Amino acid sequence: MGKESKSRGFFGWFLVLVILALVVGAVVYIIKKKLDHGNDNKPTPVPGPPGAIDHKYAYALEIAMQFFDVQKSGRLVDNKISWRGDSALTDGSEAKLDLSKGMYDAGDHVKFGFPMAFTATVLSWAILEYRDQMEAVNQLEPAQQSLKWITDFLLNAHPSPNVLYIQVGDPVTDHKCWDRPEDMTEERPLTQVNASVPGTEIAAETAAAMASASLVFKTADSTYSSMLLTHAKQLFTFADNNRGSYSEKIPEVATYYNSTGYGDELLWAASWLYHATADQSYLEYVTGENGKEFAQWGSPTWFSWDNKLAGAQVLLSRLSFFGASGNSVIENYRKSAEDVMCGLLPQSPTATSSRTESGLIWVSEWNSLQHPFASAFLAALYGDYMLTTQTAKLTCGDHSFEPSDLRKFAKLQADYVLGSNPLKMSFLVGYGDKYPQYVHHRGASIPVNATTGCTDGFQWLNSTKPNPNVAVGALVGGPFLNETFVDSRNNTMQTEPTTYNSAVIVGLLSSLVTTSAAVKSFG
Repeated sequence: MGKESKSRGFFGWFLVLVILALVVGAVVYIIKKKLDHGNDNKPTPVPGPPGAIDHKYAYALEIAMQFFDVQKSGRLVDNKISWRGDSALTDGSEAKLDLSKGMYDAGDHVKFGFPMAFTATVLSWAILEYRDQMEAVNQLEPAQQSLKWITDFLLNAHPSPNVLYIQVGDPVTDHKCWDRPEDMTEERPLTQVNASVPGTEIAAETAAAMASASLVFKTADSTYSSMLLTHAKQLFTFADNNRGSYSEKIPEVATYYNSTGYGDELLWAASWLYHATADQSYLEYVTGENGKEFAQWGSPTWFSWDNKLAGAQVLLSRLSFFGASGNSVIENYRKSAEDVMCGLLPQSPTATSSRTESGLIWVSEWNSLQHPFASAFLAALYGDYMLTTQTAKLTCGDHSFEPSDLRKFAKLQADYVLGSNPLKMSFLVGYGDKYPQYVHHRGASIPVNATTGCTDGFQWLNSTKPNPNVAVGALVGGPFLNETFVDSRNNTMQTEPTTYNSAVIVGLLSSLVTTSAAVKSFG
């Protein structure tokens, strides 16, 4: 009887202690929740100078940067690609111009001015935003050299204020051949826009390229920078005063790089000119009637060589983050940029459904990797703007997200392409142990010592052997929506790389190599 009483007493005290522990635990939990709630809007610490290097992204950046060398036209200087040599040395001669430089567009040998200018603009943007990161991994100088190779071409392609040469080579003739660029013999005619045959979007994009590049070279080469800026201003005036789509005025270009409108390029170019000059007239351009007509506020779009609206919105949001707050129209651009971000974040109530099962943004079966990388680049930029200004939250409907969420999204897209995908393969040629071997690229597919003419080179297109030369740094077209990939030279939509894709992957990888505060001014 005594033992039973002692047992009951011990159990009673044990029960009391358990209840007391639960009560204390609940109180601690409630206090912690309140403290956490109170910290919801607490700014995230601003990163300082470049921190620890993420060697995965640093190596991927080094690889990606080399595709610009693969694509160079003209008399090569300090050539790093063993299987490339001088090519297209007489380009432009029919107009008494030197258009030998620039870069080939993809696996063929046409120089398309519209995507090439976009390449230069995005590469300039990447350098301006992530100069410290690039320099930390020894990629700043290669980026600047590649940019100048394009802008040298663009400068020569603009011989007078209202004339711009927009294409070298005839795509129909070019595509009837499969040869190395060093061995080309086919005619390479020139195409131009002018006051009688306007091309607003391509003139404005070229203006954006030159304005942004003028900022890149402002300190290192002020004379070159000033020259770029002069041409940028002339081209913008030409584009704005002679409105008309180059796709309508020169219908044959629509087969390859059809423009869906020129309003986005006008806003994009004016935005870059404002950053380059601080001239209020360019700010008034994007905030006045032209902004109302072309900005499409509240209607998120995909950033690409054809549509620059999302890029312009993120670029102009810098003014809100870093100085020009209070301008209601600039706030419209920032809100539109936020709408783009909300569409990208997978947990957002307005998240786009345009994704593969593994989370890769997927919009088009042709060159499918263009959109995820362009989107991730913008997300990385916007997240860095938030982080640097200690903007704690991005609100998407009834959800809120932090800068780290945007960076997580950007990393997901990058990691997918670098091998974290169902195929366990890299879509960046030269990176990792498994990457495409049959890239749709003439120079890479033909042995250096082969003697081929225009048509007998097609034996190399149809060869069942892997490419004898590695198109190092090429970002191929990418997977289908079901995440399959057919590694075949004749599968152009999946295995052909493009130079403008290299610009967005370089921008994204530069943002990921290390953390650093965003620059507050490009000047």
